[in-house]
Amino acid sequence: MNVSRRKFIRSAAYGIAATGLAWREISIPAAAKGNTVKLFNGRNFDGWYTFLRTKGKNNDPETIFKVEDKMIHVLGKEFGYLSTVDEYDNFQLTVEFKWGEQKFPPREKAKRDSGVLYRFPVGQDDKVWPQSIECQIQEGDCGDFWLVAGTTIVGDGVAQTRYFQKKKDAEKPHGEWNKVEIIAEGGKCRHIVNGVLVNEATDASVSKGKILLQSEGAEVFYRKVELRTL
Repeated sequence: MNVSRRKFIRSAAYGIAATGLAWREISIPAAAKGNTVKLFNGRNFDGWYTFLRTKGKNNDPETIFKVEDKMIHVLGKEFGYLSTVDEYDNFQLTVEFKWGEQKFPPREKAKRDSGVLYRFPVGQDDKVWPQSIECQIQEGDCGDFWLVAGTTIVGDGVAQTRYFQKKKDAEKPHGEWNKVEIIAEGGKCRHIVNGVLVNEATDASVSKGKILLQSEGAEVFYRKVELRTL
């Protein structure tokens, strides 16, 4: 991208922001191979959209998703997600999260739960929950695989069609920040929690797609969402 095009896109983004629109589906340019894309810019949700089970796309009157102190604040009150507009194939995704305090029905007495869904194919319908691979973000279970809406992987040499448990527990105590890395390259997927490889699988049935941050009954904060292309 040349300098004049950068200036044009920046000016366009500022102009749209000035209109006061709550959600802006501005595509974030993909990085060249080996470079890093900051999917969350710390200011707004440019490059993302919301989906809530009872309200649909970009309709969030209770502000389930908001930017607060340069963090993504997910209230968790309604099931849904924050999704990238663009899709990605081979990448190393890094997110940093910590749990909030609030929990909501039907999970007010359950473990705090969220998740990072990836490789949700562009062109498929938004729903709870769409075809994807999930890196589980749940108290005590960070790094588990969940296979959503027909996706499959191979774990321990066996085809997995629903759930594949992590091998180690590396999550920090409640209230502390955790770093989760997802490496998806070809059919191989690895989940790393706080520097520890906790789970890995091969032969993923989906090869590229969007990246989603779930709202699933628990308050959670994300302060970093970055992607390095592989």
